Amino acid sequence: MGFRSILLVVLFVLVAGFAALNWAAFTASTTLSLGFTSVQAPLGLVMLALSAVLALVFLGFALYVQTTSLIESRKQMKTLQAQRELADKAESSRITHLQQSLEASFNRQAAQLEAHKAELTARIDRLEQTHAQHLTETSNGLSAALAELDDRIARKG
Repeated sequence: MGFRSILLVVLFVLVAGFAALNWAAFTASTTLSLGFTSVQAPLGLVMLALSAVLALVFLGFALYVQTTSLIESRKQMKTLQAQRELADKAESSRITHLQQSLEASFNRQAAQLEAHKAELTARIDRLEQTHAQHLTETSNGLSAALAELDDRIARKG
C-alpha cells in the first residue's frame, strides 16, 4: 500500500470519526435555500453526502485515468516489442547479407589467386624450358669449341 493510499484511508477515518462525534449537529434540521425554493433538511448530512459524491467522482476519475494509462502503456509495449522483433529480423538479415557478401568476396579472391597461381606456374614452366634450351645451346657451343680446340691441338702436335 502506497503513502497516498494510507493517507486517504487515514483522512476517511478522521472524517468518519468527526461525523460520528458530531452526529447530533449533522442531523439537526435547518431551512436550506435552493435559490427558487426553500426546504427543511439537515445541513450536515447534505454536506457530508455532497462530499461523499464528490469523493466518488474523483475516485472514478482517478481509476479512469489509471486504466487509460495502463491500456496505453500496454499498447506501447506491444508496439515496442513488435518494433524490436522487426529490428532483430532486419539486423539478422543484414548480418546474413554481410556474411554472404564476404563469402562471395573471399571466393572471388580465391579464384583470382588460383588464376594468378596457374599463370605464374605456366610462366615459370616457360622460363625453365627457355633456360634449359639456353643451357643446352651453351653446352653445345662449348662442346663444339672444345672439340675444335682438341682438333687444333691434335693437328699441331
